Amino acid sequence: MRLSSQTQSLTRFSLPSFDMTSGSKSLMWFRKGLRIHDNPALEYAAKNSTHVYPVFVIDPHYMKPDPTAFSPGSKLAGLNRIRFLLESLVDLDYNLKKLGSRLLVLHGEPGNVLIRCLKEWDIKRLCFEYDTELYYQALDAKVQSYALESGIEIFSPVSHTLFNPAEIIQKNGGKPPMNCLSFSKIAGDPHWLSSSLSTTLSMIPPVGDVGNFEVSEVPTVKQLGYEDIQEEEPPIFKGGESEALRRLRESIKDKEWVAKFEKPNTDPSAFLKPATTMLSPYLKFGCLSSRYFYQCIKEIEKEFKNHTSPPVSLLGQLFWRDFFYTAGFGTPNFDRMRGNKICRQIPWNNDDELLAAWRDARTGFPWIDAIMVQLRKWGWIHHLARHSVACFLTRGDLFIHWEKGRDVFERLLVDSDWAINNGNWLWLSCSSFFYQYHRIYSPVTFGKKYDPTGAYIRHFLPVLKDMPMEYIYEPWTAPLIIQTKANCIIGKDYPKPVISHETASKECKGKMAAAYELNKEKNGMVSDEDLQNLRTRVEDQSQVTGSRRLKQKLI
Repeated sequence: MRLSSQTQSLTRFSLPSFDMTSGSKSLMWFRKGLRIHDNPALEYAAKNSTHVYPVFVIDPHYMKPDPTAFSPGSKLAGLNRIRFLLESLVDLDYNLKKLGSRLLVLHGEPGNVLIRCLKEWDIKRLCFEYDTELYYQALDAKVQSYALESGIEIFSPVSHTLFNPAEIIQKNGGKPPMNCLSFSKIAGDPHWLSSSLSTTLSMIPPVGDVGNFEVSEVPTVKQLGYEDIQEEEPPIFKGGESEALRRLRESIKDKEWVAKFEKPNTDPSAFLKPATTMLSPYLKFGCLSSRYFYQCIKEIEKEFKNHTSPPVSLLGQLFWRDFFYTAGFGTPNFDRMRGNKICRQIPWNNDDELLAAWRDARTGFPWIDAIMVQLRKWGWIHHLARHSVACFLTRGDLFIHWEKGRDVFERLLVDSDWAINNGNWLWLSCSSFFYQYHRIYSPVTFGKKYDPTGAYIRHFLPVLKDMPMEYIYEPWTAPLIIQTKANCIIGKDYPKPVISHETASKECKGKMAAAYELNKEKNGMVSDEDLQNLRTRVEDQSQVTGSRRLKQKLI
């Protein structure tokens, strides 16, 4: 079916089109975009081809088990995300088979594998969804170089986002917009609103001869080398387009909820029925088209005169996504502090012990620790929960480098998205985008206003399940007799706080103020020596005030 007044925002990175001969073969290279609906690259691959080869390459860069990592998974991805990806591939294969095709799963370095495919299968047309991530940019350049030299047509549409980031940057004078409001003004309405959005394919030409290639079914986690891991709770997400569309239907069933959605007013402690759509993993892997999601929301908004608006509305969340994609695409070294022109240089602490306490839910602050347990188990936490733990790690309490926290999120989140993850950590550490560093999320009072009884904490930290309500957010203040009665002795069964929040937050504000002043003085050109001198000065000041972190044993 085709939905009216909808999309095809296609960008061609190719040789000029040419008529395909009767024996023409197309290769559809899947990476993200793991769907049939609104997949212009797949639709184009199927057009006028006698054979289509749908390929996904199991990349050891992301999938190979890493026994040295702090949680099960590869060097870059936790097992939750790897499992979700594999489930998405199984679903994609199932949906392709319904159209008379199948997914060809290959193994190896994707660039080398793709070039061999193009060569040995005599491919005339290469189709894949454009990707803005640095890794894929380099990979694509390698494959495209071979394809162009070989006279192979290349079709790489922009369909993972609402807008083409390059076009937004061009409209803004060569720089990405630095706030979502200016982004939305520059972007306007998507080009594809005046076209039709293809949501189904009637058929795909059959797969041709694969020659000597070892084509496999989608592997299981065990076949990839991961041992069976007993889950305490069943995975909260099931990967795949089928599940994505089911969840979308469920999410938009309550049209009034969609029309009145305001992201800042949702509850970060809601876990029995989370307060947002939880569609982010499906958008990350392209199991759900953001353009189709956009259309569904727009159709509902037409029915409500007083619906909410960006940036807080549900539609606004898609604009935020595109905003970070554009910022990441247009900013060299976006994923690091050094060499990143939009990032303030700050003398972050380097304390592996405190980092591990935060990562492993041993800070002694139940609100923070419960969130980190949910992150590890579910691979997902509410955006305000992300704000809480990111602020605590960086500018709020521990003053540890945002890149360290970013790496933990990148590993554990099922929905970890390079541009969005880096953008949010830049934001929440007040390194870029947001600069009101004095506004700190309290690790005690912030969660309490949403969940005064501590139900969220009791669920994810069962060691505290019997702690009385008045002590659940600050169990170290409970008298020993209360702790004994609750079967939770602080410092033995659950950690004491790793720092004093009141003291640490004041100290962090002082460090941030000094760093901001240095960046202003140097006009952003802060050298390594400048940063080290500032680090020495603020550490000396910390020792003078006696506000160094508490040195109790971390359990």
